[in-house]
Formats: sequence, structure tokens, C-alpha cells
Amino acid sequence: MARPLLMQRFAKWHIWLGWLVGFPILMWMVTGLFMAARPIEEVRGNHLVLEQPAEALVLPGSSLASPEFPIREMRAVMQDGRAVAILTGMDGSVRRVDMTSGGALPSLTASDARRIVAQRIDGGDKVLSVTAFEASEVPFDFRREMPVWQVALEGGTHVYVGRDTGQIEAVRTSWWRAFDFMWGLHIMDLQTREDTSHPILILFAILGLVGALLGCVLMFRRRKARVTA
Repeated sequence: MARPLLMQRFAKWHIWLGWLVGFPILMWMVTGLFMAARPIEEVRGNHLVLEQPAEALVLPGSSLASPEFPIREMRAVMQDGRAVAILTGMDGSVRRVDMTSGGALPSLTASDARRIVAQRIDGGDKVLSVTAFEASEVPFDFRREMPVWQVALEGGTHVYVGRDTGQIEAVRTSWWRAFDFMWGLHIMDLQTREDTSHPILILFAILGLVGALLGCVLMFRRRKARVTA
């Protein structure tokens, strides 16, 4: 007699847990399906970046370091046919230096950003606006503290070009922004969309797991009852 009462109690707990975690579980399924609907490369806009011909990097013997700008990191790239060093200082600031002359290169202008996007992005010539953002005021779909030009294209794509690096730092399509919103719902963090380990998410995950286990137990018992009937 104790066992049927226990199963009835399990059934009640399962129903209440179902009401409690039903919406989060549905949300996880919907957002998971949405995020799986397209390849991640397409979400990131990789398919829009045009392949550039490889250029051999020439490293001249000039010194790039200076006492007033101690270097923490250096990245050597080819830009417009010349070797350029992208230097990150100990204070986190970034500057570009011509590796042949050692001279500092100026920050990109709006025209420079427009030209780079037109050359390197599929459909990059269809520009709606070019907007400058400081490191502390970047749009939410970029979320990196660095000064950038936002080149908005037709179709909703935003291309971010580093004003000090001269490089395309990110491509944000309309689908990327929708994906990002779904990811925030999926991890229950719409504010930063980066915290995948917080108490609310863990609590609902545990409740969902308990509800699923109770459902499995009840399904097994009901099936056994039909067999023995």
C-alpha cells in the first residue's frame, strides 16, 4: 500500500514541477532549435568575408619599441601592400606602426573604414552609415572595449573596423543579433549574455532534471501496471 501512495506523491510532484519548469524547458528547446537552424560560420558572418590574396610578410630590421610605449603584444600583418605592426602597450592602448620606417600610422578615418569594408566584405559597397564609437560606448552587438567604426550595410549587417588596428574586428548580421538574443534566453542572462553559471539557471536545470527523473519513474510504473493487468 505504501508503494502506490509513494507513486501518487511522485505524480503530484511531477505535475507541480511540470508547471514550474515547463516554460523554461520550452524556452530551452525553442532557443536551441533556433540556434541550431544555421551553421555557426553563417551566424558569425564568415561567409561575407571575401578571401584576400596571401602576401608574404617582410620583416625589416627597424626597431619598433620605444621607451615611452612599452609593448605587451605585437601582431604583424600586411595592410595595403605594406608590413604593419599592430602594437598593444602595457596600458592596453593600441597603435599601428609601419614596419619599414618605424613611423606611427594615423587612426582610420570614416573613408578608410568604408574602403576596407568595400574591399573585404561581400556587399560591402552598399553602405547605409558609418559611425564612430569610443571604447567605452561600443554598441551591444560588439561588446569589446576598443574604438571602432561601425559600417552599417543594407540588409542589417554591421561591420566593425578597428580605428587603431585597421582590421575588421567583427561582422554582425541580423541573424547574429537574433542568435545572440536567443542565446541570452537560453542561458537566462539577457544583460551580458555571457554568464552560463548563475543560480537561476542552475536551479531551473536541477528542477527540470528532477521532473524528468520523476516522469521516467512514473512511466516505468505505469507500463508495468499495464503488463500485469
